[in-house]
Amino acid sequence: MSKYKLLVILLMGVFLVDSCSENDLELSNPNQLSPDTFFSNESQVQSAINAAYANLQPFGLYGRLMFYMMDNMSHENAGNSQQEGDKVTFADFSFDSSNNQIFDYWDSCYRGINKANFIIGNADKINEISDSELSPARKRKFIGEARFLRAYYYWLLVNRFGGVPIRSGTAEDVPEGSPRSTKAEVINLIVEDLTFASANLLRKSEEDKGRATKGAAQAFLGKVLLYEKEYGAALDAFQAMSGYDLETDYYDNFKEETEHGIESVFEVEYDIALGTGAKWDSPVSGSGPNHATFRGQDYGVLNWFNVYPSDDLVAEFEPGDNRFQGSFYVPGDTYNNGQNTFVADDFAENGGNVRSVAWKKYQNYYKQTDEASESGINVKIIRYSDVLLMMAECENEVGTQADAIGLINRVRTRAGLANLPLNLSKAQVFDAIVHERKVELNGEQVRFDDMIRWGIVASELADTNFQAGKHELWPIPDREISSNANLTSADQNPGY
Repeated sequence: MSKYKLLVILLMGVFLVDSCSENDLELSNPNQLSPDTFFSNESQVQSAINAAYANLQPFGLYGRLMFYMMDNMSHENAGNSQQEGDKVTFADFSFDSSNNQIFDYWDSCYRGINKANFIIGNADKINEISDSELSPARKRKFIGEARFLRAYYYWLLVNRFGGVPIRSGTAEDVPEGSPRSTKAEVINLIVEDLTFASANLLRKSEEDKGRATKGAAQAFLGKVLLYEKEYGAALDAFQAMSGYDLETDYYDNFKEETEHGIESVFEVEYDIALGTGAKWDSPVSGSGPNHATFRGQDYGVLNWFNVYPSDDLVAEFEPGDNRFQGSFYVPGDTYNNGQNTFVADDFAENGGNVRSVAWKKYQNYYKQTDEASESGINVKIIRYSDVLLMMAECENEVGTQADAIGLINRVRTRAGLANLPLNLSKAQVFDAIVHERKVELNGEQVRFDDMIRWGIVASELADTNFQAGKHELWPIPDREISSNANLTSADQNPGY
């Protein structure tokens, strides 16, 4: 199925199975199919699954806020004077439990979980569909998609908040709210879901573009296990992947025409041709024509230009690293299919300061002169270069440094850089991984979590307002504590 057809079905799905906050999910609207009769054919199952994908799209997550939150906290971004104050709170770590963007993030994730749980909780009804209508393998793969998505939404939550409430059903099932679970309990659920998804999803070559695949589940499972320092098990998950490689051109990972290439493992879908009329309607609902991301407009040097690559990030690149050219614009670069050239004055912020560099990743300037307020470029969640570097980290930890270096060198070769020698120590290999992940995955919302799990976040952000023991996590939103009968202020994260 083409991306176009998938997203049209997704549009239909969000209206059929929309979910709201914990207290107001209604699945028995008399104008819609009831849950008792909904799962009667493949089309209905697929509509429900598509609705669970939809909550990744709004600006409460990947449509807008995710970029600012993660890139600002990692200080891969530096801010121009026109950057909105609510985005600045993530750069200067001044956010608190009343922060609306943090609540939108929380709410977006739980809406997605509600939708995934609606499918998982009706697995028996799905399995009752005639095998002639829906084969057992496709039943399992649809349930696997729901479990993959539930795992991903919980992953977004557990990394930002630590332990969170686990909702095994929909919000309608537990209207009073769920108590806070431990981080270990949430991770166990994620691993269980991804193990099921890895066994039952289709391979990338067999699946429609935009859907979770076996390789995506294996990569995600490996990432979770790596974060838990289960290096051998993580390596097993990564090594089970097949059918992936690096793009010849690094920049092809960030253009619209080259989406779903050989390096892409999982990405969030956008396509402005399908309609963007609801893009500002809600940061969390995932309903309506909502197929635009604002990263191009927000980061665009010729548009809002709210942020630019930090000096620290730019300085990390080695001479001759072609990822610099694939990540940033500088004066003298061409754009609009080579018909225009950037000049220094193009890099001036509203206050008059002229920056030396601007973001190129996920920008549309390569083919046009203006971001036009919205972008249809998909967001890459996991790329195979990320997998190779995570594999290298696992190999280094289990003591096979030469294999780790070989994996790093695959990434460096594509970047046009010389190979690292094979006789590096474990500490030297680790330092090489830290460097490569910083430059390879710049502006892709991974560095802040990398710094936390490596234990280097306090030193790396020493010149900021980051407070160790506090800002590794976000505060649980006040609105959740006040509305959830099973949460109190005693459940709040330290320092908030």
